[in-house]
Amino acid sequence: MTTREVVRAGAFARIYDPSVGEPDAWYINDHTLVRDQAGRWHLFGITHREPADPFDEIEFAHACADRLHGPWAKHPSALRVDRDYGETHLWAPYVVGAHGQYYMFYAAGGADRTAAAMNLATSTDLFQWTRLPTGPLFHDGYDARDPMVARVGDQWVMYYCATSAATGGHHVVAYRTSTDLVHWGERHIAYTDPAKGTEAGNTESPYVLRHDGWWYLFIGPRPDYVGTDVFRSDSPFRFRIGDKVGHIAAHAAEVVREDGRWWITSAGWGQGGVQLAPLAFPQSYVIKAVPR
Repeated sequence: MTTREVVRAGAFARIYDPSVGEPDAWYINDHTLVRDQAGRWHLFGITHREPADPFDEIEFAHACADRLHGPWAKHPSALRVDRDYGETHLWAPYVVGAHGQYYMFYAAGGADRTAAAMNLATSTDLFQWTRLPTGPLFHDGYDARDPMVARVGDQWVMYYCATSAATGGHHVVAYRTSTDLVHWGERHIAYTDPAKGTEAGNTESPYVLRHDGWWYLFIGPRPDYVGTDVFRSDSPFRFRIGDKVGHIAAHAAEVVREDGRWWITSAGWGQGGVQLAPLAFPQSYVIKAVPR
């Protein structure tokens, strides 16, 4: 007998469409949701006019709502690319609140895709953002991107997608640790996929959370663009291909809680904005071996 826990999502419903009020269709891709001190939700994300043009993604969308399901109010872009800072694009923001301010981590590329920049901007109000004066936090390859930051014990952990070597190799979920959100340690690997490559891979958009004593890793696209696999482990620093416990039809998924309930998002090129669905972590059940 094999015991397995399956993570599932309910029906998705659109909560935010960046095309509203625009003469053309726009998309939101990798994004982040954070609540301010008053409890109001803020959405930040890659945005661009359709069709997809990832290397011309040079601004972060910003919208606000009192509830996850909206209505969402559109605001001016939160951040725009700064060529003088070495940025060639703006990808995959992730925002956390700590030390009386907000920290936005994001991938900013650079001339060398084997040493892509991971950058930081801070804000006290989630509207005005200031880049770290000293430059990128660190560089990694190939096209290292999609940062996500979690609190694990007495330290911060940044997960992001990369490759096993700077010039390519296995697609991995890498991580680094910090005590202050500014200074980050050496790279370690939390997950290595059998698939190999350089550019976009199947370990994008990593999201790690703890629930009921277990650690869960969400990554995708797997196997298609709108597909996220879920892995479970007893450690936040070690996930394996055999740890898969769910598959959700979502792209660039983020997981949030509101009123004690779990929710998962989906967005991406040609997806019409940001979608939201309830997320469930069912109790374990037993699969009985079929006699042969």
